[in-house]
Amino acid sequence: MKTYKDLYPQICSFENLYQAYRRARRGKRCQPDVASFELDLETRLLRLQQELQDQTYRPQGYHNFYIYEPKRRLVSAAPFQDRVVHHALCHVIEPIWERRFIHHSYACRVGKGVHAALDRCQAWVRQYRYAFHGDIVKYFPCIDLQILRGLLARRIADPPTLHLVDIILDSGAGIQTNEKPQIYFPGDDLFALLRPCGLPIGNLTSQFWANVYLHELDLFVKQDLGCPAYLRYMDDFVLFSDEKAQLHDWKIAIQRFLASHLRLALHPLKSVVFPGRAGIDFCGFVLFPTHRRLRRSSVRRFVRRFRRQRQAYRSGRLSLASMSFSVCCWIAHASHGDTWRLRRRLFRDYPLPNK
Repeated sequence: MKTYKDLYPQICSFENLYQAYRRARRGKRCQPDVASFELDLETRLLRLQQELQDQTYRPQGYHNFYIYEPKRRLVSAAPFQDRVVHHALCHVIEPIWERRFIHHSYACRVGKGVHAALDRCQAWVRQYRYAFHGDIVKYFPCIDLQILRGLLARRIADPPTLHLVDIILDSGAGIQTNEKPQIYFPGDDLFALLRPCGLPIGNLTSQFWANVYLHELDLFVKQDLGCPAYLRYMDDFVLFSDEKAQLHDWKIAIQRFLASHLRLALHPLKSVVFPGRAGIDFCGFVLFPTHRRLRRSSVRRFVRRFRRQRQAYRSGRLSLASMSFSVCCWIAHASHGDTWRLRRRLFRDYPLPNK
């Protein structure tokens, strides 16, 4: 197995840190912490470079808050300087795994994304009779940091880079403790629940490492099970077959693999085998062989948000341009399904205000 050394000088180079700063600030230049960093940019980058080279860099605290759409999640926002470091690290180490990820892994990858995943999934809905839709219980809170660190060390044989990885992992350890369900796996003792687990939702590093973690599942499904039609979007994955019994066998094998190798569990209600003609609820849409509908909960969330935006516009707290931009983004997403009549009805009942 090929390993990679001498990565740390690339991570610490001024050019890499500057480009990381540019990527981290994208779409956020008006935020106070970004503006403050930019005001004294060269000095801040040089100081950060020196801390990384001396290995004295330490992450600052996260700002943690809950979001409730589409479901309750604890989100962690890192300070801007730490986000620069995350981008600098991922820019160097991500290509190591990118060339090894399977083609049909679609989350947080250049040239992939939700809509590409939807197109591929619907193509297989038309081709195969049955599907197994798998969903992992509380994925980000349940990621075992010791296992993840071992997976990263398989490819990275550079102690300073692994030290930086450890620092970032340690800075987020414990944030998701209250979100993690108490699950015992075969062979566990009473202290198994004390294992460090959880990646903070919101970090660029967390998104990348979550893909690295489930890459092991991808390899198991493709190489050991030999499933020709399999795709994954983060912890949401689907297997297809013309034989229902085969999918049930694969489901059992995946349950055992996740428990024994990754200390993860399938959701007992959301992980089911069913005929493709019944429709697959995937990435916000329900996919049928002949058409594609927007998930009802997604429509309800948009209507609630649009009502709030209209009220904020009438009270002067939101500009028409900002509201129009938000609505256009939703329309662009919804237009990837057969939603023309839905959109016409919605904007007939809730028209945009006049200028």
